Amino acid sequence: MGTGEPVEYPIDGILDLHYFDPRGLKELIRDYIKECIKNEIYVVRIIHGKGKGILRSRVHSILARIKEVKSFRLAGEDEGGWGATVVYLNNPAG
Repeated sequence: MGTGEPVEYPIDGILDLHYFDPRGLKELIRDYIKECIKNEIYVVRIIHGKGKGILRSRVHSILARIKEVKSFRLAGEDEGGWGATVVYLNNPAG
């Protein structure tokens, strides 16, 4: 890492924020959601970790401003618990 070269990240509906610089979260989350919609993925799990909840709050704040987001909730125990957020995206096809 640190080479400045872009790294390809799989678009599979699971975005683990542990691998990314928190300063770029807004763009990262927006871009990932757009790519998910292009790939017809309408339920996304964002892993932000448990910690003190600062990153979770920031993620929720970003999601609340993205028009493609229909709704979101903390993940259930079988989905990562309060260390992840499940995001439901608007399907442009209806």
